Amino acid sequence: MSDAYCIQINKTGGPEVLETVAMEPRRPGPGEVLVRQSAVGLNFADTYQRSGLYPVKTPAVLGSEGAGTVEAVGDGVENLKPGDRVAYLGSGTYATHFTGPASRMMRLPDAISEDDAAAVLLKGLTAWMLLFEVYRASPGESALIWAPSGGVGSLLVPWATSLGLRVIAVTSTEEKAEMARKAGAAEVIFSHEDVAGRARALTGGKGVDVSYDSVGKVSAKASLDSLKPRGWFVTYGNASGAVEPIAPVELSQRGSLVMVRPSLFHFIDTEEGLRKGAAAVFGALRAGTLKPKIGQTFPLKQAADAHRAIESGKTKASTLLKP
Repeated sequence: MSDAYCIQINKTGGPEVLETVAMEPRRPGPGEVLVRQSAVGLNFADTYQRSGLYPVKTPAVLGSEGAGTVEAVGDGVENLKPGDRVAYLGSGTYATHFTGPASRMMRLPDAISEDDAAAVLLKGLTAWMLLFEVYRASPGESALIWAPSGGVGSLLVPWATSLGLRVIAVTSTEEKAEMARKAGAAEVIFSHEDVAGRARALTGGKGVDVSYDSVGKVSAKASLDSLKPRGWFVTYGNASGAVEPIAPVELSQRGSLVMVRPSLFHFIDTEEGLRKGAAAVFGALRAGTLKPKIGQTFPLKQAADAHRAIESGKTKASTLLKP
């Protein structure tokens, strides 16, 4: 396939280390499927791998989700056939073609496009994990949600609201604040304000039940200070850098707080777990609870520009790379 290529890094560093490299798609082995990709999801974790924050062995092809059409199946694959549209998680999706286990691929319902699936799957699974597997809040509880217009946040806000949570969003601009309100946030706090003070004022001095924090280093203290006694600090991203060490006694002194740093792949490491999460995401999409928001699209060969955009904070909602 002379038109096949991937985006590869031979060393870690800035966006400039992303290179276009010709490739020959690997034929599927037993239990595997070869897919011609039509959309690749960009995630902030991709920039962590590229920069070296998350160690990867080079040379490496980045990317962890995509969608496309099955071109060939290996021996033993019975649930998929050529021509099926699928979405999937895997390592190395920055490419025109992807070969991976059929057990990690989900056939797409007719109502869900490949672009929407690539934009939502990993982020939607993350939102599912946070709301249903890590801390399952009860109706009437309050949740502080950081970066509500980002890839995960733009799904987390409406899903949390649909479950009866009072969402207090933390964002940086009025434009993003309006997006959060339209998605269901009851109140918005700007990140340059006294976030904890405002959060406590909005909850009658009690503090919020849970903080879903993808920002990391610069937001951790504000998240902790915003919590009620026995509240949960769910830190799941490092947009501003890794959270600095927090002594266990500090959690006790602040009111027996709970701090957790979940990784999605510990919740979908089995086929059963993945299909459970995907069923919830696809169900929320069909019900209209989740509405895919593709904020920007880049040609796959311009992946470096996409990385610069997401690291600058200029992107909104989900970002797609198109082979």
